[in-house]
Amino acid sequence: MQRQRRADTKPEMRLRRLVHARGLRYLVDAPLPLPRSRRRADLLFRGAHVAVFVDGCYWHSCPEHRTQPRSNAEWWRGKLADNVRRDRDTDAALSVAGWRVVRIWEHELGRDAEATAALVERVVRGSRQASSPGSSDDSAGESAAPTSSAASFDTLVGTDPAGGRHVGSAEA
Repeated sequence: MQRQRRADTKPEMRLRRLVHARGLRYLVDAPLPLPRSRRRADLLFRGAHVAVFVDGCYWHSCPEHRTQPRSNAEWWRGKLADNVRRDRDTDAALSVAGWRVVRIWEHELGRDAEATAALVERVVRGSRQASSPGSSDDSAGESAAPTSSAASFDTLVGTDPAGGRHVGSAEA
């Protein structure tokens, strides 16, 4: 596991290039703005209070591509389950702190990276607009409901407890 990259993976780099091309600026592999947390976000938009995570299908138990190792199966089952629990815990802690969370499966970047970058842009720009002085209640309402990156960007859906991708906020 020491050889597994923590940052600068190919899917993450692809998303960063596309988001940067859309004019958004962010911190890379940044510590989360939570007390006593050692966890890090792949992209962090401080002004918009948005944390983006690019989750590998294997390490985060993608419902579409999840596989079970045959060697030392019990240990790996626990390890991968702990990763998913840690992801949900991180999502909840950020939400309580007033941050929005965008989780993207690595395969989503392979299928339609432009649409995934558009989702990130929409969330970041929507968060900035909702938090700016004089913004309408309508724009703040959008941040209250989770959005799935796999669904139409105009469709608001709930969070999938099995690891579905979502955008969450403290108001949710």
